[in-house]
Amino acid sequence: GWAYDIGFGGVDHVLASGNDVNIFVFDTEVYSNTGGQASKASNIGQVAQFAAAGKEIKKKSLAEIAMSYGYIYVAQVAMGANPAQTLKAIQEAEAYPGPSLVIGYSPCEMHSIKGGMMNCQAEMKKAVECGYWNLFRFNPAAEGAKFTLDSKEPKGGYQEFLMNEARYSRLTREFPDRASELFQRNEKAAMDRYEHLLKLKAMYEG
Repeated sequence: GWAYDIGFGGVDHVLASGNDVNIFVFDTEVYSNTGGQASKASNIGQVAQFAAAGKEIKKKSLAEIAMSYGYIYVAQVAMGANPAQTLKAIQEAEAYPGPSLVIGYSPCEMHSIKGGMMNCQAEMKKAVECGYWNLFRFNPAAEGAKFTLDSKEPKGGYQEFLMNEARYSRLTREFPDRASELFQRNEKAAMDRYEHLLKLKAMYEG
C-alpha cells in the first residue's frame, strides 16, 4: 500500500532522480503493515478495511507510471509462478545503470487463501495463469525490444481464482448481487490489461 499511496511521492522522487537505486515493492494489494486497509494497490471487488462492500475503482498501474519516464527499469514478477523470470528481473535490475523498480506479487494473510499461507506459492501460479497478475520486463538498456511480456495468454479459471480467497469470496455472502457485478468488472479489467500489454509489446518491437 505505501508504494502506491502514502509513500508514492517518495518512490516517484527516487525513481525520477536518475540515480542507480533498486526498489523492490512487495505488492500485497492492501496496507498490510497497518491492518489491511484498502489502497490504490487494491483491486475491484476486493474486501478490505474501508472497502467492506468491495472496492469499486480499478488498481493503479504503478509499473506503467514508472515506465512512462523511459529511463527506469521496470518489472512485474511472481516467484511462485515463474522463479526463473523473477531471478532474471532482479539480475537485470541490478545490472541496469539507473533506477529500477521490481514489483512482486505477494500473497499475505489478509488475502485469506484457502489452506492458508502454506499455499501462497501455488496461489501466485494461479494468479498468473488466469491473468490476474501479469509478468513483464521493461529494460531501457536492451538492444532491440525493450519490453518483454513473460506471461502467457490467460487460460481461464479467473472467477475460481477469486473465490479461492476470502478477500473476494466473502462479498458473495454479504453483497451477492454487487459481488457478481464487481467480479465481472474485475475480470474484464484483467483481460483488457493483457490486451494492452500485447499492444505495448508490439509498440516497443516497432
